[in-house]
Amino acid sequence: MKFDVFFAICQTEVDGFMPDETTMWRQFFSQVELADRLGFGVAWVAETHLSCEIQKELPEAVIPHFKGEIGLNTDILQVAHKIFGRTKRLHVGSAIRNIFCNGGPLAHAEAIRTFLALHGLQAAESRKLNIGFASGRFDFSNRPYGIVPRTEAEKRAWPVIKGKILQQATEIFLRALRGDIFSSQDVKPMRLAERDFRTADDWKAYAGPTVVPNYWNFERVGIIPRQTRLDLLNLTIGTHDPVCQELANEILPVGVFNLSITPPEVIEATHERMRKHYHRDGGPWRRDLMPRTAMVYIDATPGLSETERNSRAQVRAKAAYENYWRAMEGTLDARKVEQAVGNALVGSPAEIIKQIGKRYNPEDRVMLWFDFNIHDNELIERSMAWFMELVAPEFRGKPA
Repeated sequence: MKFDVFFAICQTEVDGFMPDETTMWRQFFSQVELADRLGFGVAWVAETHLSCEIQKELPEAVIPHFKGEIGLNTDILQVAHKIFGRTKRLHVGSAIRNIFCNGGPLAHAEAIRTFLALHGLQAAESRKLNIGFASGRFDFSNRPYGIVPRTEAEKRAWPVIKGKILQQATEIFLRALRGDIFSSQDVKPMRLAERDFRTADDWKAYAGPTVVPNYWNFERVGIIPRQTRLDLLNLTIGTHDPVCQELANEILPVGVFNLSITPPEVIEATHERMRKHYHRDGGPWRRDLMPRTAMVYIDATPGLSETERNSRAQVRAKAAYENYWRAMEGTLDARKVEQAVGNALVGSPAEIIKQIGKRYNPEDRVMLWFDFNIHDNELIERSMAWFMELVAPEFRGKPA
């Protein structure tokens, strides 16, 4: 089993306290350096674009009750250079890079190829850049870049249209990364059909063209630098759309993200499908090509009983989720809190070992999230150490 670490760098208010940006960054890099020493595999970093605080001043605020910023990282490539410079073994990942904004898929492909050329200047370099990519969490991050409905028909079908845009962006992004020379005329058109809509009535209500005009139009281009280290790149797509997952793997080997709340049957069905569609250049499909997030609330305080440790961890987990749902929705939904805590890894090291054994396959990759609604750097780092020293050894190197 592979254990990675996920960092949100979420600057939100917790128990009336919100660190400034400098403090957030300093704590993040302290945790990254510890992750390297402890032996985590990949440091996955959340990505966010444009201020939530400014956006919530608008009439159509997305998260009006949220205080602060969902995340502070806007560019994993700049952050990755810093991480690689401060660590020895740790790989770096984006979770997730938005390929719609900041110039679109061609711009992101060119930036990544440039990063890889610089990162790979030393022939002995082997640490990977893991690019998780998708369309972004919030529409307000994409609207300034022209990703908006252009007609009344597109407004009526916007969720479907946005999915088609991601399919096209994925093709452009991956073909450019691969080094293809092509124009937008060479890209698969965005076609709509009744099967794309939830109901027949939704399809009738759309009443628009079956071929949607491109959102990116460009003449025949080639991405520079041409000489780069694609061997230092791993790719993972952040969508549940099977068409998009399979399209990506027609071009390059691309893994799939799944969240901690994804139903087990969906996870297993995805594994089965990806065994058939994973790109041949990546070798056979492996379970660790689907990273899965898991919040961790661990307590190994010396001198306490198992019951006391489990109770303390449960209290922390519930408090964190309650704060999150208040911020995100403005109301406290007890059902969601209980469900979220149930999906997390909560308790003493012995209890968490049991939970992992029940929920995960020995060949899984788990992205462990220690900083969820917590700003106590000492507690976060202590939890990371407890996990890697008291839990991880139980699962490393065991056969499936």
